[in-house]
Amino acid sequence: MTIKILIADDQRLFRQSLKYLLEQEGNIKVVGEAADGQEAFTLSQEAHPDIILMDVDMPKLDGINAARLILEKKPSIKILMLSVHDEDERIITAIRSGAAGYILKDADYKEFIKIIRGAYKGDEVISPFLINRTPKILSRLESPVRQDIESGASSIISLLTDKEIETLNLISEGKSNKEIAGLLCISIETVKSHLRTIYKKLNVKSRTEAAILFLKPRP
Repeated sequence: MTIKILIADDQRLFRQSLKYLLEQEGNIKVVGEAADGQEAFTLSQEAHPDIILMDVDMPKLDGINAARLILEKKPSIKILMLSVHDEDERIITAIRSGAAGYILKDADYKEFIKIIRGAYKGDEVISPFLINRTPKILSRLESPVRQDIESGASSIISLLTDKEIETLNLISEGKSNKEIAGLLCISIETVKSHLRTIYKKLNVKSRTEAAILFLKPRP
């Protein structure tokens, strides 16, 4: 299955270089290039990408607001934010917009491809850059999920089985599906099955939202 990618970045050389590298992978096809957020929104409706690599800082419409607009229309698209900045505030804002990950532009290329493939599979990956900072970032996130928690919805954690809670605990520590499978002595497919069940029970769409629920202190 070919992964269709839309690249949104205001630097033409970066877009062209990234396109060249991505298409060396064989099963990845760049279906469009956007130089600003408005163009990214338009192309997202026309080119039907699976994943958008979105620069945070762009003219006309920045990447954060473009992501929000795109996901309102097509929530199935996975958006990976790209930036040269590593401030928590930017990361938090990107996650709030619905982004599946936040990747620094000086990231290792192999890890970058791994993130793209993971997002395409529906793993709702967290960039390796965020792993050690996830608890801190999550503690500052405000979202409808968090509001639900504070109104008493945290009790839904009790709906989870012991194995699902173990899985969720490892998610909150930034573990990948492969690492979780190894630690719990189960297959990766079983991990994915646990994740689907967890998302359904907690009424969330991502690892990040699930981790927010789990990390919130409960009475």
